Amino acid sequence: MTADNHRSDDGGEDGLAEAFWAVSRRLRHRTREALAPWDVTPAQSRALGVLNRHGALRLSALAEHLRIAPRSTTEVVDDLETRGLVRRRPDPADRRATLVAPTEEGTRTGTAIRAARRAAAEELFGGLPPADREQLARILRTLRD
Repeated sequence: MTADNHRSDDGGEDGLAEAFWAVSRRLRHRTREALAPWDVTPAQSRALGVLNRHGALRLSALAEHLRIAPRSTTEVVDDLETRGLVRRRPDPADRRATLVAPTEEGTRTGTAIRAARRAAAEELFGGLPPADREQLARILRTLRD
């Protein structure tokens, strides 16, 4: 690797990483602003989104979807349950297990949050021409997968 690859202003590896992290920070900031009306954390928002997409899940399955520790998932669910956005119930297939499901209010809130997050992303990426957006989406999917 040459010294040029370490410079952040030349488009080399460091420049690419810096640009990526700067865009990532900007998107996180806009997402936090978008979530402010509901006073939920990003983890709570993600958990509500997973439950709205998949329906009732065991805590362990929710933890896998969120890629966080089960103990952290319990804390997120506790907070959402206190706010009336999810409820716990016994799993009919295994009485020792508990399912977590969104309440009606949780479904409404999750739908509103999803729309706000989409609007925040559109605000950030909306200035790109459609072809660039498609190419960026393709590249990000490749890196994700």
